[in-house]
Amino acid sequence: MKYQASLGPQWVKINVAVKRYFDAKLKGMKCPACFNELTQTQVGSLVVDVCEGGCGGVWFDAFELQRVDEETEAAGAHLLNIRRDERVQVDVARKRECPRCAGVKLKRHFFSARRKVEVDECPNCGGYWLDAGELAQIRLEKSESALDAKAGRATVSSEVIRYLYRLQADSRTGGHRH
Repeated sequence: MKYQASLGPQWVKINVAVKRYFDAKLKGMKCPACFNELTQTQVGSLVVDVCEGGCGGVWFDAFELQRVDEETEAAGAHLLNIRRDERVQVDVARKRECPRCAGVKLKRHFFSARRKVEVDECPNCGGYWLDAGELAQIRLEKSESALDAKAGRATVSSEVIRYLYRLQADSRTGGHRH
């Protein structure tokens, strides 16, 4: 008990996050995109929540996505063809709630620096919501990155280019800027 008391507000914050997680687990989860009931599906040793017969999206708890996000990971292949209802229309502009954490909005951001695929991530539990087709795009993007690296085609950020330009300019002026 002394240990809990010494943690103070952090202990309360951890307990609230754990309570939200298990509350959602017990009552079943709703799809954040179309509000369909999510179904637990086992892929390899992983259990994920899918919107079967709805929008076809997938919920990954924290650290699960990286176990299926590469084309070489066979378990992820099953998640590429989730049965969906083509009549279901998803409003991509609407803010979505985390299916695990009651009252917490998902944050939309690009999955990688390549800025090709936008995903929804929970700032509380670290889970990811992927709309139908996004997992396939992520797997393709990762395989393209691997091929680029293998072929020696490294991508260079604009910051690196500016830095190299400044170095070159400084070497021409003897290190003096005018």
